[in-house]
Amino acid sequence: MAPLGLRTITYGVIGCGMMGQEHLRNIALLPGTAIGAIFEPDPAMRARAAALAPRARLVDSIDALLADPDLDCLLIASPNFRHIEQLQAIAARRPLPVLVEKPLFTDPRDLAAVRAFADRYPAPVWVAMEYRYMPPVARLLAMAPEATGGIRMLSIREHRYPFLSKVDHWNRFNRYTGGTFVEKCCHFFDLMRLAIGADPVRIMATGGQALNHLDEDHGGRTPDIFDHGYVAVEFEGGVRAMLELCMFAEGSRWQEEISAVGPRGKIEAFVPGPTRFWPDDLGAAPVAQVVVSPRDPKGPQVHAIPVDPALLEAGDHNGSTFYQHQRFLDLVRGQRRTPEVTLQDGIWAVRMGQAAQAAMSEGRVITL
Repeated sequence: MAPLGLRTITYGVIGCGMMGQEHLRNIALLPGTAIGAIFEPDPAMRARAAALAPRARLVDSIDALLADPDLDCLLIASPNFRHIEQLQAIAARRPLPVLVEKPLFTDPRDLAAVRAFADRYPAPVWVAMEYRYMPPVARLLAMAPEATGGIRMLSIREHRYPFLSKVDHWNRFNRYTGGTFVEKCCHFFDLMRLAIGADPVRIMATGGQALNHLDEDHGGRTPDIFDHGYVAVEFEGGVRAMLELCMFAEGSRWQEEISAVGPRGKIEAFVPGPTRFWPDDLGAAPVAQVVVSPRDPKGPQVHAIPVDPALLEAGDHNGSTFYQHQRFLDLVRGQRRTPEVTLQDGIWAVRMGQAAQAAMSEGRVITL
């Protein structure tokens, strides 16, 4: 067998709904890759996946997928509540390197099982946190230590569109997603830990379901997913962070706005939403920006952060899915020793989201 660095890397894909298809489009942009097998039980999603990866074998089970001898690595992009059982099935049958979509798990009762998996799985597992790899966010993370002199306050705002329709409406219910502040916001809690370089100790939050999906009926059930909220987080060392989420603000110019402030100054990132949602009559879609605002001498410095149009066309995450796959591919080829986003990072992001959900529902401060 040729060394992995010298031959095509073949993926097995579990789950090819909306996010899985974005992964397929981005893997196709990387040289030296192939999709070997796909497990997707929904007929419509299966057909779309086949169109994107026409050479892949479509299989009817995870066991059948794992039986493919040509696979070098696995991608899990199934609904949130399936991730742990699928990781356990892989561990029992064939522990290959895995890129698993966020959130890593949804039910607090699964934490012990996740930790046991993390302790015993012999191959690398990378938790997909695409927001780290958005070019403007990556630029902010790289420049923040110098621009701020050490972050003391961090604020993240996401003003966006409601949840899109997915297979069987699974993303409308807390029992399947873990709740909005797990499903959606684990990205932002991951960014907080990464930027600050510390773990959280206390979380306060308020939020709920104000507008979205309240007029929907799915098998006699009304969606219970939250659509807005505020979360305040205190970290070890006294650094504080805040998240503001609104999912009925799709008219915004910027989808994400991130601000980090320290003794030397402030740095901000402004990220537009998916290009496909920008109205044609408004002209060209906004170009992401990073703005550095020193305290002395005063004067904001604006940096435009353009993204390759081919990457914007390939997905809804400002090119980040492609850059994430570049790094994961390096890991599989042996050119990188460890995942950049570890299982422990994935666990922390979920725990913070669960604490936020609990703080909102129970009206109390949650200590971690």
